[in-house]
Amino acid sequence: MQNNKIVLFDGDCNFCNRSVQFIYERDKNGVFRFASLQSPKGIELLSQFGLTNIGLSTLVLIDGEKAYTKSTGALRICGYLKSGWPMMKVFLLVPTFIRNWVYDGVAKRRKSIFKDKCAVPTGEFKARFID
Repeated sequence: MQNNKIVLFDGDCNFCNRSVQFIYERDKNGVFRFASLQSPKGIELLSQFGLTNIGLSTLVLIDGEKAYTKSTGALRICGYLKSGWPMMKVFLLVPTFIRNWVYDGVAKRRKSIFKDKCAVPTGEFKARFID
């Protein structure tokens, strides 16, 4: 699993669950694996990377020996997706404090964006979860 990227997300958030489904559907090379921040594996990985106090509103991308959070993680994920999504990486040129200000604004409202129940992953999608 060393070539795989791991996405940690808030497992109790419908917006976050839909984001994971979005990533899965556009993951052209099948590199992403997923775990919730609240899961035992998520907690273990957060501890391993010194991110135990980040809170549930922060997406984490673990890519090899590095962990990326918030907008940096989201934009790096875009680089691996099919279609035009890799072009989003150009926003990495925007200063982090500006990108994260936008990210935090969305994160603050994330639980009110999608209020319907999230789909339970099955089949190949479920196999991509590490915990």
